[in-house]
Amino acid sequence: MNHEELDASLDSFGDALASATRVTPGNALRPEDIAVAGAKPSDEVAQYALHLGDDALILAQRLSHWISRAPEIEEDIALGNIALDVLGHARSFLTYAGLAWDKTEDDLAYWREEEEFTSLQIVEQPNGHFGVTIMRQLIVSIYQHLLYSRLLESADETIAAICAKAVKEVDYHRDHAIAWTIRLGQGTEESAEKMRHALEILWPYTGEMFQDEEMHSELGDVAVLPSSLREAWDAEITSVLAEAGLEIPKSGLAMAHGRAGEHSEHMGYILAEMQVLARKHPGASW
Repeated sequence: MNHEELDASLDSFGDALASATRVTPGNALRPEDIAVAGAKPSDEVAQYALHLGDDALILAQRLSHWISRAPEIEEDIALGNIALDVLGHARSFLTYAGLAWDKTEDDLAYWREEEEFTSLQIVEQPNGHFGVTIMRQLIVSIYQHLLYSRLLESADETIAAICAKAVKEVDYHRDHAIAWTIRLGQGTEESAEKMRHALEILWPYTGEMFQDEEMHSELGDVAVLPSSLREAWDAEITSVLAEAGLEIPKSGLAMAHGRAGEHSEHMGYILAEMQVLARKHPGASW
């Protein structure tokens, strides 16, 4: 399906809100639209979409824990809205991936086991204090913004369309994380120390984001080589940290292989909470 055909298939849905955090006029691609369009991906493309969807799904689950717990009411709303945005990305990618295997987004979210998830280990790391969540969001949103921007030119029309919506939302997520990183880094001695602590515990997981796999090369113009994002990501995050008065830690990188289904001890708890209702009441709808 080309861009013109995809646009035509969306006309019947009318205008939609593109984001929980930003209102964008025009048609916004929704998971339901992808399912109706029925553009079935190859197994390889579906696996790539699954990677992107799993990252977003687990990050959304982590961010949603801040609802009613953020340090101020505006942040309670902001983090909740960011979680909704990211969940929307997950739904779109998982819906598209599932078309290859006759599975729904719910099948992929609720009925896979831990070793079947392909998310990066950084997104499953605990929220910790507010500074840890902000630092994780800074690291991931800069990465996602670069990735989705490149995927606008993906040879796969549906992935490109999903990213056309997602990149606008992640642009806000990135700005939000940058503003808080600078505010906390330049704040009190305590807030700066907490941001340094956040960097120390999260930085080891950054290396996994840029690991190339055979799949990326085989997909050609459909995918983006993660390693090709490293230089731009390094430059942007170094600039932000410098403005915040923070330095990149000298700690080594973790042996993280989330893409291969190898996860930290935290993943099982995330999935147990996320999947319990669907598994306790199979087939239930509401």
